[in-house]
Amino acid sequence: MFDKLRQLEERYADLSRRLSDPQVIGQAAEYAKTAKAAAELSEVVEKFGEYKDVLQRVSEAKHILAEDDDREMREMAQAEVDALTARQARLEDELRTLLLPRDPNDDRNVFVEIRAGAGGEEAALFAADLTRMYTKYAERQKWKVEVMDANVTGVGGYKEIILFIQGKGAWSRLKFERGVHRVQRVPATESSGRTHTSTVTVAVLPEAEDVDVKVDDKDIRVDVYRSSGPGGQGVNTTDSAVRITHIPTGLVVTCQDERSQIKNRAKAMRVLKARLLERAQEEQAAAIAADRRSQVGTGERSERIRTYNFAQTRVSDHRIGLTLHKLPVVLEGDLDEVIDALTAWDQGQKLAESTT
Repeated sequence: MFDKLRQLEERYADLSRRLSDPQVIGQAAEYAKTAKAAAELSEVVEKFGEYKDVLQRVSEAKHILAEDDDREMREMAQAEVDALTARQARLEDELRTLLLPRDPNDDRNVFVEIRAGAGGEEAALFAADLTRMYTKYAERQKWKVEVMDANVTGVGGYKEIILFIQGKGAWSRLKFERGVHRVQRVPATESSGRTHTSTVTVAVLPEAEDVDVKVDDKDIRVDVYRSSGPGGQGVNTTDSAVRITHIPTGLVVTCQDERSQIKNRAKAMRVLKARLLERAQEEQAAAIAADRRSQVGTGERSERIRTYNFAQTRVSDHRIGLTLHKLPVVLEGDLDEVIDALTAWDQGQKLAESTT
């Protein structure tokens, strides 16, 4: 581990020197690339510097223990050794975590696709609840949320809605949300008071950059049609809705949220590229290790990951055995406790794999 840390330290010093090089400063793209690489290393290099400082202080305190005959000085030195040794152990754990392979998507914006599953109108209403939950969470993180497309039901639910969430750490925090979310509650339309179980599927896709996915015009078919559903005056008078079919894969994306056909096409293309990127990354991950995806669980969308039980005000994440009796708070967007636990579990799994 320490050889790796010294290499990273040397790499960081080299990048810092390059950032002062007039030739690099004069090239905007090269400077941005170098600055990004340096920023990615800064935390681990700073932590390594702190670790080396602790080692030096431990050495000095132990020297006092070995050489000084003064009782009071020896007691002070021993207390410092004990405290610094505990700090040294914590820093070693933190450094091991920082050296774990970094998810290349962590800094990306995301598309969150929420679809009603089993349960009819009740599932659609819960899809609206999850949409609000993720929107509230995004607001807490100071992220920007944009509705890409929505299929609204008659009572205010969603058969499907696609959100684009833009902000630092969006993928790293939301990637564990993908899977089947189950709700257990008495529907508003249920006269006998019986609890129903419904499901909603959540997919989280990193935004694709142009360098990641190239889509040739010959590989897509674009159909336009009249929008349906809410949208205000004039929504049904023009062919503004867009459906894009990616012929090689059969993927279909629709967008009718905007009145402008051009805007709807641009939105649909962004979603299509994200789905193509997800497919390519999943195929690559499967080729490397069929039983391990870069997320908690198997990553299959058919997997039930979480249950929201309204009668018990309980949220249970089945992947890590976490249960919280604070459902109303979670639905208001307070997801940090759940996401932090999932992140810690995932890091623990990766640490265990790295030592085997």
